[in-house]
Amino acid sequence: MSDEPPTIAYLFTTFPKPTETFLQREIIAMQALGVRLRIYSFWGGGGTFRGIPVTPFPKWKLGTLLWMIPYEGYRRREVLKQLLHGLFSRRAPSWLNFWENMLGAGFACLWAGEFRRNPPQWVHATWGGAPATAAWLLWRLDGHRYSAAAHAYDIYEHGGDWWLREKLQHAAFIHTSTEMARRSLVEAGLPETQIRCIRRGLDRLLPVKKLRTSRDPLRLVCVARLVEKKGLDRQLRIYAALQKAGVFFEARIAGDGPMRAELERMAGQLGIGASVTFTGHLPQHEVWSLLQWADVLLHTGIVAASGDRDGLPNVIPEAMCVGVLVVTSPAAATTEAITDGATGLVVGVDQTAGWVTALKRLAADDVLAEKLRINARLWVEQNFKAYDNAARLLVHFHAAIAQEKTANKPLGSANGRE
Repeated sequence: MSDEPPTIAYLFTTFPKPTETFLQREIIAMQALGVRLRIYSFWGGGGTFRGIPVTPFPKWKLGTLLWMIPYEGYRRREVLKQLLHGLFSRRAPSWLNFWENMLGAGFACLWAGEFRRNPPQWVHATWGGAPATAAWLLWRLDGHRYSAAAHAYDIYEHGGDWWLREKLQHAAFIHTSTEMARRSLVEAGLPETQIRCIRRGLDRLLPVKKLRTSRDPLRLVCVARLVEKKGLDRQLRIYAALQKAGVFFEARIAGDGPMRAELERMAGQLGIGASVTFTGHLPQHEVWSLLQWADVLLHTGIVAASGDRDGLPNVIPEAMCVGVLVVTSPAAATTEAITDGATGLVVGVDQTAGWVTALKRLAADDVLAEKLRINARLWVEQNFKAYDNAARLLVHFHAAIAQEKTANKPLGSANGRE
């Protein structure tokens, strides 16, 4: 296996995106490892990132599909036939997912020529939606081998992405960052040997702050998009129960989303408006400042009506890293980092009294708090370093590229043609 850094085309839906710091950290780590990166952003984004050009997908180019689709369809008639059969024989789980896949298909058609003229050594799709569609089609059109990542949104929202299984089964390997996602992919019929569970990570580990001697009032924080799967209506009821129990607290909810107005009204109706502040979206450096202020991070995630849920939200390891105590619901993959009584506390999202008890314990029990903080930091050091995890991912890129060379399938050959 060659140790020479490869040239990898990274395909993103949007890059850089403020709410997807985990992907930015992966790119930072890959750059530090010497990988030659070609970054493509399908919807917005663009510019440069750490000196790396980010190639956007100008929307005006979609008009050229009027002749590019017939051209590529003529070149690869069996691919066009398969796509048309899929379009007319199945329904997309949502209009959003339909258009995400169409966006990926459009990118593949319009950038196929560039990839032929200047082929990367590897193509990596960072999401199972539009990027994986593009990677799969680039393979079908010209044989560019690829890998793909599958996140919770790709797997669970409305039952999963429209073409997820087809796209992933042809990937050289599938990258996922939680054991929950790995199990779900195996249950969907994908080979376990094809799936690599490699966590995301922090590009730097900040020092652990001191435990506040007096945690009165108790400083509570939540960092989340204001959407259904975050269970923030339950969280507000927990705050109301704390207030009723005579626990003095200050809570700050950082993030934005479609539920903000509804949640702010609910806080007023519950009589906790004076104790709960909605900060709106904060840039990452302000999130770190907020964690320096906080005693406890609350995560009240649920499975949304659409099926969507969290994997392991990055803010949980971020809080664990700097010494913020974590109380989480057991939904999704949060318990892969938070073991009840060891690295944090786990309480059922609708067990309001249990949350009040847990938060009272953390406010008063210094011995418990310090034990949880020490163990949490150790978990981060062992599992959540961006450079270590990117190096593991890079090993799989090298192995896949070497396997292609061994199979005597030069890049751009017809190995994707059936």
